[in-house]
Amino acid sequence: MNKEGPSIKKIWETIRKETEKRVQAEPVLASFFHSTILEHDSISEAVADLIANDLGSSSVQPMLLRNVIKEAMNSKEEILIGTVSDLLAAKERDPSCKYLSEPLLFFKGFKALQAHRVASWLWGNSRHTLSHYFQSRTSEVYGVDIHPAAKLGKGIMIDHGTGVVIGETSVVEDNVSIFQGVTLGGTGKEDGDRHPKVREGVLLSASSTVLGNVEIGKNAKVAAGSVVLKDVREHSTVAGVPAKEVGEAGTERPAYDVDHLIEGK
Repeated sequence: MNKEGPSIKKIWETIRKETEKRVQAEPVLASFFHSTILEHDSISEAVADLIANDLGSSSVQPMLLRNVIKEAMNSKEEILIGTVSDLLAAKERDPSCKYLSEPLLFFKGFKALQAHRVASWLWGNSRHTLSHYFQSRTSEVYGVDIHPAAKLGKGIMIDHGTGVVIGETSVVEDNVSIFQGVTLGGTGKEDGDRHPKVREGVLLSASSTVLGNVEIGKNAKVAAGSVVLKDVREHSTVAGVPAKEVGEAGTERPAYDVDHLIEGK
């Protein structure tokens, strides 16, 4: 049974239509567009095929991974909802994204998120070894390292992706924007629940680091290159090493507006 509702089907139809036009505009990529988009009946099939082909290896065939990804998506509807929400987030927040199909085909931050959703499902079903395979290959292929046990919401944008690290007990709520080089890590002194909790609507700018079981409050902004060691108040901006509050977030929705400038600077 296909769980993709009307709105998801409409998004898939839009992707197919724009891809058909791109075939005409760039015939060199005609075979690529057909094999990745046009030959599939749904967005879940396309995602499964793309991720499996990327993460497959000489010892683990893409076909086997494709079956695992499809099993995950069919077993847990939230995975597909998360995928579509992430896709829309990339299209809405990244000014370089001109087509809905672009994150699906080319954005490694988006692909890494979808691979993590499968790894998380595997982890939750005590298939830890295979979940670690997904984590390892995602890090190798996309440059993004997310522990399978980390809890990520939906509508997340990981822009550029390279160097993003998210630790085991991290929580990233809905509608967060994360840029290259961000680390959500431990302090090295703790065990158990030891990683950051990033609340809804937060903007984590490039190369910002958050260490320990600290909370980044709703709709807060962490400036580029900052090192956060303490809780961050809702709707505030922090900057520096170590990070200190330097003002308000400057916008009601930092993750959506993606304004990296510090208010008043």
